[in-house]
Amino acid sequence: MTSEISSEESEAKVKEIESFIQSKEGVILTSDKPVAKTLAYPIKKQGSGFFSTLTIQIEEEKVAELNEKLVKDSKILRHFIVVKEAVRERKERRTRTKPAFTVEAEKVVAETKLEPTEEKASKKEEKQSVKSAASKEKADLTDIEKKLDEILSD
Repeated sequence: MTSEISSEESEAKVKEIESFIQSKEGVILTSDKPVAKTLAYPIKKQGSGFFSTLTIQIEEEKVAELNEKLVKDSKILRHFIVVKEAVRERKERRTRTKPAFTVEAEKVVAETKLEPTEEKASKKEEKQSVKSAASKEKADLTDIEKKLDEILSD
């Protein structure tokens, strides 16, 4: 709306537009109070004006009538009508699920599973056997090096 009008007149203009929408069987969802703003660039030789937003629900055929009314009003510098499409509900996607265990499979898993203390003990034994194997390799390498030195020194 132009800056030539006062804030009370801008509020009255918003109420007038709301009543027009309601007369056309529209529903006002939200309505913001008009706020004075300085424009980024002049519109119709105006540097400032009042800014307001209305969210409405109205039939498609009546949008053209609303647009005509807003265009003919000289106090309204610019207007935008944004039409939002209705949200379509989508079918829920199917997801793959892991097959459930049978009773027999659960028994097998339970029988083969070690107790926590047994697991720790078996892990320790494995580590010790790996360490002893590594130490045997070191011993073997030192023996081999000695034998190589003996052979080469001869």
